[in-house]
Amino acid sequence: MFVQKAIGVIESQRRPVQSFLSTAQILSWLEPLSRSRQLCVILVQVNPGEAFTIRREDGQFQCITGPAQVPMMSPNGSVPPIYVPPGYVSQIIEENGVRRVLVLPQQPEFHPGGHSPLHHPPPPPHAHLPAFIPHPAMMPPPPHLYTGMAGGVGDMSSQYISQYHPCCLFVPLVSADSHSQHGRPPFVHRDDRTSKTYERLQKKLKDRQGGGGGGQVKDSPPPSPQKTCSSPPTVDIHNGVGGNALEAEQGQLSHAAAGPDRQTELDKEAQALLALLSTISTPVVSDIQARGVVASWGAPTRPESENGSVEDDCTPPEPLSYEVSISFSGKDGKYKSMYWVQAMCNCLQGSPSEAVSFTTLSCEPDPPNAPRKASGTKNTLVLQWKGKGTGIFEQCYYGPQKQYRVTKLSPASRYSFRLAAKNDMGVSEFSEVVDLFTSCSVPLPPFPPELEMAGVTWLCMKWQRPTSSPKEDDIYYVLEMEEEGSGYGFQPSYDGEELSCTVRNLHRSTKYKFRVAAYNSEGKSNPSQVVEFITNPDRPSSPCRPVIRGRVLPNSFKMAWEPPKDNGGAEVTKYVVELSEGLSGLSWELVYSGPAMEHVCEGLKPGCSYQTRVYCMSEGGQSPTPAVPPGPCQPPRLVGKPKAREVQLRWGPPQVDGGSPVSCYSVEVSGPQSEESREVYQGPELDCSVGGLMPGKTYSFRLKAANKAGFGPLSERCEVSTGPGAPEQCKAASTTCKSPSCVVVSWEAPPCNGAPVTEFRLEWGAAEGSMQVCYTGPGLSHEMKGLLPATNYFCRVQAVNVAGVGPFSEAVLCQTPCSVPAAVSNIYEEEDGGSRPPPPPLYSPSTCLGVSWDPPCDHGSEITSYLIDLGERQPIVAGPVTKHIIQHLQPDTSYRIRIQALNSLGAGPFSHTFKLKTKPLPPQPPRLECTAFSHQTLRLKWGDGPAKAATSDALQYQLQMGDKSGRFISLYKGPCHTHKVQRLNESTSYTFRIQAFNEAGEGPFSNVYTFTTPRSPPAPVKVPKVERLDDNSCEVTWEALPPMKGDPIIYTLQCMMGNSEFKQAYKGSATSYHVQSLQPNSDYRFRVCAIRQCHDAPELSGPYSPTVTLSPQRSDVVLGGSAAGSGSRAGAESSRSRRSMTDEQCAFLLLMVFAVIAILIAFVIQYFVIK
Repeated sequence: MFVQKAIGVIESQRRPVQSFLSTAQILSWLEPLSRSRQLCVILVQVNPGEAFTIRREDGQFQCITGPAQVPMMSPNGSVPPIYVPPGYVSQIIEENGVRRVLVLPQQPEFHPGGHSPLHHPPPPPHAHLPAFIPHPAMMPPPPHLYTGMAGGVGDMSSQYISQYHPCCLFVPLVSADSHSQHGRPPFVHRDDRTSKTYERLQKKLKDRQGGGGGGQVKDSPPPSPQKTCSSPPTVDIHNGVGGNALEAEQGQLSHAAAGPDRQTELDKEAQALLALLSTISTPVVSDIQARGVVASWGAPTRPESENGSVEDDCTPPEPLSYEVSISFSGKDGKYKSMYWVQAMCNCLQGSPSEAVSFTTLSCEPDPPNAPRKASGTKNTLVLQWKGKGTGIFEQCYYGPQKQYRVTKLSPASRYSFRLAAKNDMGVSEFSEVVDLFTSCSVPLPPFPPELEMAGVTWLCMKWQRPTSSPKEDDIYYVLEMEEEGSGYGFQPSYDGEELSCTVRNLHRSTKYKFRVAAYNSEGKSNPSQVVEFITNPDRPSSPCRPVIRGRVLPNSFKMAWEPPKDNGGAEVTKYVVELSEGLSGLSWELVYSGPAMEHVCEGLKPGCSYQTRVYCMSEGGQSPTPAVPPGPCQPPRLVGKPKAREVQLRWGPPQVDGGSPVSCYSVEVSGPQSEESREVYQGPELDCSVGGLMPGKTYSFRLKAANKAGFGPLSERCEVSTGPGAPEQCKAASTTCKSPSCVVVSWEAPPCNGAPVTEFRLEWGAAEGSMQVCYTGPGLSHEMKGLLPATNYFCRVQAVNVAGVGPFSEAVLCQTPCSVPAAVSNIYEEEDGGSRPPPPPLYSPSTCLGVSWDPPCDHGSEITSYLIDLGERQPIVAGPVTKHIIQHLQPDTSYRIRIQALNSLGAGPFSHTFKLKTKPLPPQPPRLECTAFSHQTLRLKWGDGPAKAATSDALQYQLQMGDKSGRFISLYKGPCHTHKVQRLNESTSYTFRIQAFNEAGEGPFSNVYTFTTPRSPPAPVKVPKVERLDDNSCEVTWEALPPMKGDPIIYTLQCMMGNSEFKQAYKGSATSYHVQSLQPNSDYRFRVCAIRQCHDAPELSGPYSPTVTLSPQRSDVVLGGSAAGSGSRAGAESSRSRRSMTDEQCAFLLLMVFAVIAILIAFVIQYFVIK
């Protein structure tokens, strides 16, 4: 894949490598790729710490950071050229058929003599590159070329350096049928002039490389036009510009293009092309924004000779590519940028154009960082922040400072701050909110701790909060302790915010010193006064075992003992001696209590055994009483009824526990045939369950108890007999098939386990997990009847005695033999004649019966046919189907049907008789009549019956109407005898047909009936308007109606005086009429109707309009001649104007009246109700 060189300078070897790839280029390569012979995917591996940037289809750049592998496409399997920045080299690795292009930092051995071995000879022109290299115009503008970079398109991996030649540099990448992106021919089809120019350049490069290069290292490639025109001398560059980047690069590029040594190396055509490339015009900068600009330039033009004619043709063989360079510097946030342009063609690069300078616009500053706390006290906070750029910042205090002191705050309180910056362009957004806290004062020394409770190894203390500290202040406490005589001084034993503490792991009966100190965020207070507390002493250990001193007398003896090894931290105050008669230790008698360590026991019985024990007492408590093994227990007793293999035992504790609680019991058992005992239980419980015994046997049980001194003596024996057990498991039963429906099952009796077997239980079932008991009794066999042929059955047996039920035997599989089919259970009538009706004659429910049935069980042999019995008629034989159509029957006749199934073993039984009846013949269609009609509707009637009928009626009808295409569509389907067809057109003929159907089927359609709708009369005319002209005449006007389908409209005006009849006053096409000869003091009424004049039919009169009344004119008493005359004329004009008011004016007047009323109501509600 073709990747551009990196933008920017790599300052160190670990600087991320950036490359750009246009997605549009990848899409443009798909067409030549489809014609290539081999299509491969190249994986570009990006090392850790580096980045690989690709231009996506939407124009955005996607940066892929290492480690990663980027898949690329190659049309012919060859490795595409990769642009690499200076200091890096590309390397090809192939393993398992996968090639990887590695972009690695260049090692020192790749720079012998200060020259890079990767400076290859010039690559072929663009027309001779493989199809996967895109056109330069489709690639983003390349950045400035740098010295030491692998030379553009000519880069190859290190494994090709030692054996490549300029003429075959791109031979592995050229395919026989590959083409350039824009359809250019391959290398062998280029024009002669381009081929000659390229051959001359390659020949000169070969000669120089072969040894004519004077002082060149043999393995280092010589200088080349590619190297000369595309790589300027090395300059000190930082971030794309140097200290004087623009001037240095321009000078070096001019020297590289016009040097005398290189001018002699190029032929005239190359010099002419170089001169043409050097005539690039100065770029023009437009649309300058704060962070963007549009740069444009013109293509190089041919220079003119002295006589004004254009020099020889120096048209470049390939389209030109341009390199745009930028130098930017800034101060105080105002950046000044400079652009210049260079033109390139093939391996030649012209001189850069003149530089153009421009200054970007200013904009508002970026949001500043959140303020931080510089310092603070109890009532103030000093905030400090760092601005971005040189904008003017503001806080709650408006000003340019970057630090501000907030005063008059509360101590030990939280405050939130945020910051915004402002300059001449505007105010930035606020920064993130920061929470700061004010300080508080150092707390006063607290009161000394108080002792709440003391123990042997712990002390519980509490203290109080300093009264001077506010509640908002977080106070913490440090409790310090000093052990008396330790020499370590006070050591902290607690640090927290609680007001109490329990100090543990102390020594018994030891004095400790304590003090407490309080601290907060401001510091630590002085410790409180020192207090002393002493831990409690522990109880002493038991005295040593007493010994007999002297000779034992018949009535007394002397005993002595040693003090305890551990007195618990306190002196022993007295010793206690107790005496028990006998060895049972049931009762102990106090015989001595005092500080002495010897005692004489007197008043004893001669020849008796006695037990003695000694314990001591101190301030810490009483020492433990010496313990002895417990006494004998009572024999265990049987609980409940003994089982065959298990018994339940229970016992009580011994009467003497030996001075220590009983912790364990042990039960031993001995069998009837062996006197050896074995332990069957050991634990603290007073009962146990002993299992694993034999039924009907006698076992002996003994019990002993134990405390911390050990186990006591065994109890007396307890004899227990186990009960009888259930029988053992029976052996598998055997089965014998007597017939397809009868099987004999037999079995053997198992061992009875001490009780005779009383009965056997046989379970039988079609599935192994769902068997049921089918026999119970003492017999050793059973006959199973009523079975299904060719069916698998399972059976098992178990024995029962008085002790219980034995386990079941293993399940046995039994398969009955095959038999004739079973009887057909259900027969159904097919309403539609089945899914596959026979060929003509067609299925008719009047003469045919469609019968279907459920297939019966074949009993292991496939059903071959069915026999259908119709009684008097001959039986019908059907194949192995479940449906059949019986034809040639009588209509409306009942038949008795039964069916029999047959297989290879014979015929099965007949089914039950089912009664089926054929349907009567379908009804004939009724006569269709039109009972009422209008210009839009037709009411049709057929048959005899009510207009409306219930849907449950047996006879129903279907009415259809023909459309324009001659097809009939259904209008109505139901039991009614009338139907009204609506939404018809006037004067139009419609065709109808009707069909009757019932449960017997659908009857035939009737003949086609044709009905025609009449013409529609005109619409009614609106209310006419009457205007009085004088006392004896008036003018009546009305609105005109449009013609109806070409028929003209005339009007008839009728007039009525008083209560007489209406008389025709006018008939014609006019829309107004002047009525004369009116009688004074009389009421006149007028109405108008429209008449449609049909060409081939009589006239159709529409309805009359509403009447309008003309009232008589009232003349008032004339008070003055001229005044009365003028007044009457004014009244007449006013009356005429009122009569001539239009509908729109009346509606507007009503709307205004309602609006005024609504405003008045709202005012009344506001004033009287709300206030």
